[in-house]
Amino acid sequence: MKSDSRQFVIVMLVAALFVGWLGWRGYEVITLNNQLQADTELDNYPYLFRVLRVDGDTAVMSTLRSREVGIRQALETLFPGMRSLPQDHRERQRAEREYARLQARAGNLVTAGTGIERIRWELDNNWYHLSAMRERNPGRP
Repeated sequence: MKSDSRQFVIVMLVAALFVGWLGWRGYEVITLNNQLQADTELDNYPYLFRVLRVDGDTAVMSTLRSREVGIRQALETLFPGMRSLPQDHRERQRAEREYARLQARAGNLVTAGTGIERIRWELDNNWYHLSAMRERNPGRP
């Protein structure tokens, strides 16, 4: 086998392994998201927690709250009727507890029985962007 042919085969083999690895990572994310959607409680909630990517033994999952975006803004975006409620309203507090419970449930489902050891939560900027667009254009899907 000539040197050029050997190098070509090696490059193609490495490329095939890389593509296979990327495919496996995509399959892992899809499988975890299907698992989340199969949970009735999570599927019935207006926000869909999902796995964005897997980095080693850490799943990066979407959330509506972060250091920059508090639970108040998250819930007011999720439930617009909550904007008129005072901060200490019982319904607002119930919604905060329910969101925290379901976020923890989503994280526990992802780590249960998989190779995932940790969850890292990442703000779902895309969801906020789409919500703002829907609010500006209520007649559009």
